Amino acid sequence: MTQPLGPVMLDLEGPTLTRDEKRLLLEPTVGGVILFARNVENGYQVRKLCSDIRRVRGDLLIAVDQEGGRVQRIKEGLTRLPAMARIGECYSANAEDGLALAKDAGWLLGMEMAACGLDLSFAPVLDVESGISSVIGDRSFSHDPQHVAALGGAFVQGLHEAGMAAVGKHFPGHGSVAADSHVALPVDDRPLEVIKQHDLVPFYHLAGQLEGIMPAHVIYSAFDSRPAGFSPSWLGMLRESLGFKGCIFSDDLSMAGAHEAGEPKDRARAALAAGCDMLLVCNDRAAALEVMSACQDIDAKRAAKLRYSRARPDLDALSALGRWRRTHAKLEALASQTNASTL
Repeated sequence: MTQPLGPVMLDLEGPTLTRDEKRLLLEPTVGGVILFARNVENGYQVRKLCSDIRRVRGDLLIAVDQEGGRVQRIKEGLTRLPAMARIGECYSANAEDGLALAKDAGWLLGMEMAACGLDLSFAPVLDVESGISSVIGDRSFSHDPQHVAALGGAFVQGLHEAGMAAVGKHFPGHGSVAADSHVALPVDDRPLEVIKQHDLVPFYHLAGQLEGIMPAHVIYSAFDSRPAGFSPSWLGMLRESLGFKGCIFSDDLSMAGAHEAGEPKDRARAALAAGCDMLLVCNDRAAALEVMSACQDIDAKRAAKLRYSRARPDLDALSALGRWRRTHAKLEALASQTNASTL
C-alpha cells in the first residue's frame, strides 16, 4: 500500500540544502519539493541534490518545470529542448513524423529527469495557443485543439515509456487570456461552450492518461467567479465529466492570480476544499509556513502514486542508447533553429 504524503510542495533557496531546510523537510505536512533555476547548476549537481533530499526524507516527491524552450530549469549537461510549438510545426508538415518526435521527446525528457533523480516534470503543456497569451505562446504545441491533443498524447506515451508520470497543465486552458497569472488575475469571459469546444479538447482526450493535472489561476466568468484552482465547479467537472482520477496540483499559491482567495492559509483551504490534492507554495517561505500550519493532518494520497518507481537510468549511460542519441540530435537541431531565428 502506498504511504500518503503531506499536501504541501515547497521550494529551496539554492543548489544545496541548508540546515533549516533539512528540518523543514521533516515536517509531516511537507509532501514534495519543486526545483527552480536557482537550485540548478547542472544535471550531476541536481542528482546529488535529489539524493540529499531523499537522505532527509526518502518518500518526498521531487518535481521541476522542464518543458523545453523558455521553460527549462536544467540546461547544463542535458538535451537542449525546443519549445513545443516547434514539434507542432513538424506535425503540421508531416503528422506521422511529428507524433513520433513528440513521443520520443517525452521519453527523452522522462529519462533525463529520472537520471537526475527527479520524480516528475510538470509537463506537458496542454494549453491551446491563440495568439493572445504571451505567457503560453510557443509553450503550446499548437493553435489547433486536436493537434494539441494528439501531440500531448504522444508526449505522454513517451513519458510513460520512460517510467515517468505526466502532469498536464493548465486546466481548463490558459491560452486565451492576455494577462499573466504570475503577476495578475486573468479573466476569460468567453462562453462555456466555446471553452469546451476549444481549450478543453486536449483535457477531454487525455484525462484518462494523465497522472496529474494543474489548474490555471484564471477566472472563467461564464462558469464560475472563482479561479479554476479554487473552483469546486471546475475541479468537479474534471473529476466527474472528464473522469480524471489522478492528482490535482494547485499552481503556485504565491502567484498574484491566487491572491483573490485571501491570505496564504485561506488560499490553501480554498484550494483543498475545491478538490486540489497537493499545494505548491513557492518563493515565499513565510507563506509556505502559514500553509503548512493550516494543513495539519491532511494527506495527499494520490500524489504518492507519482513517485518514480523504476531503477533510475545512469546520466552518463544515456548516450549509449540509440533512441536517446537520435532524439537528442533532432531536438537540439530544432532548438538551435529557434535560437538562430531570434538573433
